[in-house]
Amino acid sequence: MNEASRWGGVWTALVTPFMETGELDSRALGDLVAWQVASGVHGLVPCGTTGEGATLSLQEQEQVVRTVVESAAGRVPVVAGCGTNDTRRTVEAAERVVRAGADGVLVVTPYYNKPNPSGMLAHYRAVAEAAGRPVVVYNVPGRTGQNLGVELTLRLAEIPGIVGIKEASGNLSQIMTLLAQRPPGFRVFSGDDELTLPMMALGAEGVISVVSNEAPQAMARLVEACAEGRWEEARSLHFRLLPLMRANFVESNPVPVKWAMARLGRCREEVRLPLGPANEATRRSIEAALAGAGLL
Repeated sequence: MNEASRWGGVWTALVTPFMETGELDSRALGDLVAWQVASGVHGLVPCGTTGEGATLSLQEQEQVVRTVVESAAGRVPVVAGCGTNDTRRTVEAAERVVRAGADGVLVVTPYYNKPNPSGMLAHYRAVAEAAGRPVVVYNVPGRTGQNLGVELTLRLAEIPGIVGIKEASGNLSQIMTLLAQRPPGFRVFSGDDELTLPMMALGAEGVISVVSNEAPQAMARLVEACAEGRWEEARSLHFRLLPLMRANFVESNPVPVKWAMARLGRCREEVRLPLGPANEATRRSIEAALAGAGLL
């Protein structure tokens, strides 16, 4: 396992391929992982938002993680999504994905409940203790209805085992303050593809990415260019991928990217209810963005 202090780059928030019957398509998932690793991504994140983790059973979640771990074969870290709005269920999920071989866990802030600071701290402390692996906090107020903010994030960073955050607030002022005040070794990942370049310019370590499902090689090059200070190359790649980054969110994620992956022949477009198929306008937007990015 890579040391948590060295984690960085582009980690793909993997889609979960389903068969037409709605069951997991483990073969397509294994092939997807092999392609991602060969394309140069630096980490893999199954069972997150993009992987439809909310509609996977605990058994399916464990199966997905085991497939990803076996296909990755130690070449990149695997950090599995396992967060829910129930601490006991999150603890159980964390224990299961770790048994399946995950190198760490990505834990979204509890949604709907809107925990107060003492509850939030206790939640993450319980998960970190149970997992026994590095924990990455996931702040995505657009889905959870609650923004962690800098002060509470810094308090979470003091909990042993919590090594970083996927920051998807979209608030650059907040992110800049966090980057300026974070303790040594605490990793900050962009949770928004289109903010990867500006966040890395400010010192973030990388991105947990949706667009790298479709364009892993280009996104890996973008992140590496940022890390090495090759800003002209990074800007060129950023603007080439920007329409696709945006098209991936014209409907709820992962509906557009699932259709894109089907268009690229990587998996079927099936999503699980309550998500439904992409509409025709979304398909046209994705088709145009894929072509513009040179992927068709």
